[in-house]
Amino acid sequence: MKRILLIAAIFCSAIMVLQSCSPKGAATTQPIKRGNVTGNWVLNDITFEGIPQSSVKSLFGESSYKCFVGSTWRLTNSGNGSYTLGSECAGKMQSIYWSASPKEDTFQFKKIYEGDKAKNVTEGYRMLLSSASGDTMVIKTPVEYGSGTAYIVLNFNKAQK
Repeated sequence: MKRILLIAAIFCSAIMVLQSCSPKGAATTQPIKRGNVTGNWVLNDITFEGIPQSSVKSLFGESSYKCFVGSTWRLTNSGNGSYTLGSECAGKMQSIYWSASPKEDTFQFKKIYEGDKAKNVTEGYRMLLSSASGDTMVIKTPVEYGSGTAYIVLNFNKAQK
């Protein structure tokens, strides 16, 4: 009986020592919150990871990804929103319904046309929410390229009030 108690005490002591030596979250990043995504944004730059720029012809159903450089995005807390394309595409405005899942690090939206209800629209776009802080947001759009996945990287800055 004494041996069992002694073994249990040694085991508990070992667990406490190992727990005290484990890192205290210094290596973890801050989780992205939905509130960090809400607001007015300007898409100021588009970059490419793992895919040549010349291979990308369109983005989100628009004729050119260049239409989105300089576009403004209004993302309200209710999920309603819109984007207005840059001067390259005559400032076309598109209503959207968006959501962000901080748990899965995703941002998704669907285009809403006049007369549509968001719940009836079944097609949309799902992307990786790479980062979202007070003034910047980075969203990565995955695309199949070659035998793997590449990314179109959307770099946003918070719009000036």
